[in-house]
Amino acid sequence: VGMQVEEGQMVTLDGKKVQGASENRTILLAVHKPRGGGCSNVSQREEVNIIEYLNYPERITYAGRLDKDSEGLLLMTNRGDIIHQMMKGSHGHEKEYEVVARPVTDRFLRAMASGVDLPELKVRTRPCQVERMGERTFRIILTQGLDRQIRRMCKEQGYRVQKLTRVRILNIRLGHLKAGAYRKVTEEEMKELMFFLGHKKEPAASEKELGALITSKRQ
Repeated sequence: VGMQVEEGQMVTLDGKKVQGASENRTILLAVHKPRGGGCSNVSQREEVNIIEYLNYPERITYAGRLDKDSEGLLLMTNRGDIIHQMMKGSHGHEKEYEVVARPVTDRFLRAMASGVDLPELKVRTRPCQVERMGERTFRIILTQGLDRQIRRMCKEQGYRVQKLTRVRILNIRLGHLKAGAYRKVTEEEMKELMFFLGHKKEPAASEKELGALITSKRQ
């Protein structure tokens, strides 16, 4: 108790090196959020929140949400700056989704691509890329993140979303990651993501910064 650790010294516990605050590293995970899981910090009723579900050994939180009924790619990190950048819709970061609904028509695709008025939110969505994948499936790429945006857009066209999966955020892809699983983003992916976000080299978020972000999400 009270012993000072000098520069160049190493502390171990049970033979394993203890990482100091100055050695904080960036954690960025690509997570396949399963349907029914929530993007929150506290589980509600039968809903399991993604942070508790992963039970990751270090403190992380999500950069951008997916609603409970949707599944797919979710990025989780200890970097407060990444979280802030990803959650700013004004930055126009691409997010790609695959959606299953009723038989897709050319008229529906054109309407979705040109922008849809959302009376509940008092906004018109930005023009976006939409293409048919199958009789009942389409792909859509958004550059904004309105609350339940795709579901609301489909509803205004008389469609009901049956399944919604996010398959890409900027350069990070879901790939064959199984529901409930996660992987560490590769160094190459990280560098490319930082380029898209306009970052140079930033330090990891401190415990205080990450705690503030988590507290703000609870509110």
